[in-house]
Parts: sequence; structure tokens; C-alpha cells
Amino acid sequence: MDPIASTETRRRAALGKLDPSTQAVLGQFFTPMKAASLMASMLRVDGLSGTVRVLDPGAGVGSLSAALVDRLHTERPDIAVHVVAVETDPLITPHLRATLEECQAAYGISYDLIEGDYLLDEGAELDGPFDLVIANPPYGKLASDSPARLATAGRAVDTPNVYVAFWARAVASLKKDGQGVFIVPRSWASGPYYRPFRRWLLSTTSLDVLHEFESRTRVFAEGKVKQENVIISCTLRPQSSNVILSKSVAHDEKPAARTVPFSTIVQAEDADKIVHFVDGTSVPSAARFTLADLGISVSTGKVVDFRNRQYLTDNLDTPGVAPMVYQSNIRSGRIDWPQAKARKPQGFIAVEDAAIRQLLPQGTYVVVKRQTAKEDRRRVIAALWDGPNKVAFDNKTNYLHESNSPLDRDLARGLMLWLNSTILDRYFRAFSGHTQVNAGDLRRLPFPSREDLILLAKTAPDGLPDQKELDAVVAKLFSEVPDSTA
Repeated sequence: MDPIASTETRRRAALGKLDPSTQAVLGQFFTPMKAASLMASMLRVDGLSGTVRVLDPGAGVGSLSAALVDRLHTERPDIAVHVVAVETDPLITPHLRATLEECQAAYGISYDLIEGDYLLDEGAELDGPFDLVIANPPYGKLASDSPARLATAGRAVDTPNVYVAFWARAVASLKKDGQGVFIVPRSWASGPYYRPFRRWLLSTTSLDVLHEFESRTRVFAEGKVKQENVIISCTLRPQSSNVILSKSVAHDEKPAARTVPFSTIVQAEDADKIVHFVDGTSVPSAARFTLADLGISVSTGKVVDFRNRQYLTDNLDTPGVAPMVYQSNIRSGRIDWPQAKARKPQGFIAVEDAAIRQLLPQGTYVVVKRQTAKEDRRRVIAALWDGPNKVAFDNKTNYLHESNSPLDRDLARGLMLWLNSTILDRYFRAFSGHTQVNAGDLRRLPFPSREDLILLAKTAPDGLPDQKELDAVVAKLFSEVPDSTA
């Protein structure tokens, strides 16, 4: 009997029987065994002694428990292991029990299987202390007044998502110098929603390993997960001076790893405590300003198309029609409008007051796509709107403006060029792991001064130059060496 092989068989069988609606509500994405083994390998086992208590919250069919127990049996057969596994879905718990029973028979472990909601269960056995935690938490938003969110805030820290709440409670249940390893969406590493959690986590634990996958979709391919997932290994102790950065294409290959100073991952002066997954992501010293410093604002487009269908039209000769711009109109640094063979109406009828209020004054704006992915050639994709009319922007775009008024054209073009540069792209990728470029993300990006942006606009060739040419201009202006591989 091989618990590893049979657990993977159970995982596939259970995954195939899940009700998609229930799976979505419970956030169930079972961990492939190779990913579970990768996670288990990131924990230090040399210093363990006596009876080692392991927590697997949201255990599913038990893949994580089986992978960790297998490693402990192989490398530390001298220690006893007790697993506490928690699962809320009664259709899954028989699979989990079968895994734990096989591990008991093969490895001699003891276990408790707790059926219930990990965030709401008040059982003392879940409060630890645990030597090790291994977890693939479920996903899902938490309302501000939900019992699970309130319970998590009381135990550890206020959190807006189920996966972060699982993570926080699990960390709080570790013994001193206890370790946890978690596979989670990368969204926690940046943005204002997770700022309290990041501050709490970084004041509570030492980040030991940050692992990222080059493929966004292969780890949980059966579940069609679109989030960028990462693995975090941490220890309940003050932060060590170094962190291991690890990377693999997916979960079924040996990762490449290197050790870097913690100060390059979380910058000491950063009050937001953004966690960077790439070291050496600095920008030229001239880019030391935020949009706020430059007196420039960023807003989300005003038109939610499904709520304004009565104003949308393909007939651009309709009285009162204004250009309707979507992120699909963004092409090579400019707005392609009207777009040939457009999938969405290119006109917005602005006769009624409700429609007129959604227009922007005629002039120049920088428009940025809100939805991009790590596989895209650039994460930040910006274009210049300089039309002769008032304009409507879809809410899946962001736009830069100055006090609700248009921008100076040279300044706008400089902003567009900077946002499309490789230097800026690398900086953005270092802290953003989600599939959106939000207004908040743009507000924290570094920019050159207004004067330097205007100089960039006047120095660069017309339009949006090809990437090498643009990067060479940026490098020359800001004393950087251009990257020949860009």
C-alpha cells in the first residue's frame, strides 16, 4: 500500500465528483500530490523531536498530510507524528479518513479528523500549539460583519478573504519556532485590502521561502484556477536576514532557488509592506515621484456597460453620440477608435443628463488596461487618447487626468511611454500577482518628474516605439544600460 499513490487517485476521483456550484462556494481546489510534496520539502525537519503535531486545515482528501507524513517517515523515522486534519465537506471527509487511515497503517501516525468550519470551530485542539502547519486554504471573500471574519480578527488580524483568514489562524496556532507552509493566491502580497494582514504576518513570522510558478494555470489545471498561486514557508520567530526565492514553471519540476537579503523583498521604508517576489527591482533614481507628487490623478472609467445598454450604439451618426472606449481599443500606445469589427458598440449616446455625467471633457488622457496577466508581454499597457470630442471610458479601464481635466499632451505622452517601458514592467511584476492593474497599483508606481516625462515625450520617436527602441531612449535619459534581451 502506497499512501501517496492512492491519495492522488482519491484526489482525482473526488475532484471529478464535485458539484461545480458547491466547489465554488467552498473554494475547493485540491492540491496535486507533486505540489503537496514540493510544499512538504520546504519545511525544516532536522530540529524536530518527540511527538510532532501537524495541522492540515481545509484538508480535502489529505494530499498535504500524506506528503508531509511521507517525508517525515523517510527523513525522521525516530519521531512520532500526530495529524489534526480539518474538512467541512461531508462528501469529502470519507476520502480524507481513508488517507489518514492509510498513513496510520503505513507510517504509524495518530490523527484527529475534525469535521467542521475551521474558522468558526472553537475546539481547543485547533488552537495548538502545532510544530508544523501545511495548508491549501479555500478561496472566498469575507463580509466585514461575517462571523468567520470577526472570529479571525479576534484571534489574529482582520482579513478580507477566507484564504488569508485560514493562514492567519494557522500561524497563530504555531508553537514558538513552529513552521507553516501555505499555497495561496499572490494577491496578499500587495494592495490595501491585505495591508493589515501583511503587517501582522511580518511582525509575527519570518518569511523563509517565497516560491512562484511561471505558469499561472498548470498547478490547479483541473480546477481551471486563474489566480497566480505562490507557496510561502514561514516560521514563528523574528525575521531572519535572508529569504529564499524559489521558482518553477509548475509543480512537477525541480525549482531553482537563490538566497537574497530580506531588505530587497520588503523595503524598510515601505509602510504598506509590499512583498516583492523579485530582488533587484529598482528603478532609476530619477523615478522617485508618485502620481500624487506630480499632481496627477488616476480614476476608473465611469461607464459600466451592462448598466448603460440604452446609451450604447453602433451607429456613430446618432445625434449626441460620443466615442465609447474599452480596453480592447488600446493598441500600440494609442486608442484604436472606432475599432473595425469591434465586438462592443463604439458609440455612447449622451443626450440625457445621466449619460452626459459619464463623459469626460475633450482633451488628452492616458488610458490603462485594468485586466492583464503575467503571460502578457507587458503587465501595464497604456495608450494615449487625444480625440476631438468628449469621451466615455469603460470601467475596465483606468485613466490619468489632472483635477478631472485633460493632461498636457507632452506630459501625457511621457506618462504613456514610461508606463510601457520594460523598467516599469519589471517593477510592477515584482509586487503584483493578480490579474488586474488597479488604480491603487498605479498610484504607488514610481515616475520621473513632470519635466523629465515631457523630455521623454520629445526625445522618443512618434507613437509608441518598439520595445527595444523605447527602452533605449529611457535608458539614455535616465543613465541606465538598456537590456539587450528585452
